[in-house]
Amino acid sequence: MAGRRAVLVPGRGYDTRGPLFVYLGEALRRLGFEVHEVTWQRLDELRLDAAPGWVAAQLAPVLDSGVDLLVGKSLGSFATPLAAERGIPAVWLTPLLHEPAVREPLSRTTSPFLLAGGTGDASWDGALARRLSPHVVEVADADHSLMVPGPLAGSAEALGRVCTAVEGFARDVGGVTPVSAR
Repeated sequence: MAGRRAVLVPGRGYDTRGPLFVYLGEALRRLGFEVHEVTWQRLDELRLDAAPGWVAAQLAPVLDSGVDLLVGKSLGSFATPLAAERGIPAVWLTPLLHEPAVREPLSRTTSPFLLAGGTGDASWDGALARRLSPHVVEVADADHSLMVPGPLAGSAEALGRVCTAVEGFARDVGGVTPVSAR
């Protein structure tokens, strides 16, 4: 599947070196995607009220090169208008569903998207997520990093659940077949 491109869009405090992105990037590579990792420029200048335009300004040039799957976390979910306008299938990890600039584009997009969040995250609304998409992974008690209280094995299990759901979504949306693991 040469030429298929996935773009990973970080959060504010969770960049593409975080566990979710490390494993999801590897999963997407194994599915034959070329993976592009976004690094925010001038993050220290970001004001929350300007986040939608700031994200769009930084991400639009990356998307102009073509993208088959967008994977965004938290702050990166302010890219929902771009995905909706451009018809890009997407995965939104801990999306800021309480923000109209995120929620409204999700309600009007025609491209499939997967939402993943935890019940311990104030930004997550599981009922809304299930109304917006049939593709939802909800992790009980998980926080905004999808970490759960208690032994670390629980957080590793949650990471595995999210990665498995994203792999299935990427296969279904793109009709891709896994390539041999390196």
